Amino acid sequence: MTDNTTDALTHYLYALGDATLAQHSTRFFKCGEGEYGYGDTFLGIRVPVVRQAVRHFRDTRIEAIVPLLDDAYHEVRLFALLSMVARYPKMPDTIYALYMKHIDRINNWDLVDTSAPQIVGTYLLTRDRAILYTLARSKVLWERRIAVLATFAFIRERDFADILKLSEMLLEDSEDLMHKAVGWMLREMGKRDERVLRTFLDAHASLMPRTMLRYAIEKLDEEVRKGYMQLR
Repeated sequence: MTDNTTDALTHYLYALGDATLAQHSTRFFKCGEGEYGYGDTFLGIRVPVVRQAVRHFRDTRIEAIVPLLDDAYHEVRLFALLSMVARYPKMPDTIYALYMKHIDRINNWDLVDTSAPQIVGTYLLTRDRAILYTLARSKVLWERRIAVLATFAFIRERDFADILKLSEMLLEDSEDLMHKAVGWMLREMGKRDERVLRTFLDAHASLMPRTMLRYAIEKLDEEVRKGYMQLR
């Protein structure tokens, strides 16, 4: 019988670590002083292995998982978030509330990207979305990214209103990771309705950071891409 206590989960995950991979992850996720991931620490566990652990502990009670969000190690927090995503369909109110309560622990781009659309976005599909605009005005990079990535759930339903509003709000954001996030979501919107994307670009391309613009136009025809890039 599997021991599903928080301590057992922590012990299991710690045992999967690899020091060489941890060093690589520290560099990859920009954890040096002054970089966006400064202070984050890694065990050195590949994402497929973390996902396998989530499946292994699929019957674990949420009460044993949530404390892992406070763990110092990145992969332990990733395990907790992926476990919450897996449990979301059966307990959406609980998972959303826990996610927002611990939002300060969702503090790197992969943690955001693997959880915000599935939890925040899905939860807000049929609810008031004012929280996204509060997050988008946050001084915390990761909260702003959560706001943008949450719209992926809406975009998949061809609901583009919020990504258009948020993209306009964030045109002057100083963070490259936000330029990439906004551009990515605009690109996803454009894959579903190129006309809407091009209308937005016609109005704002000259003001968009180059990275944001490049990401947004990636799937457009080459000549169209060249035309928009010449505006920057």
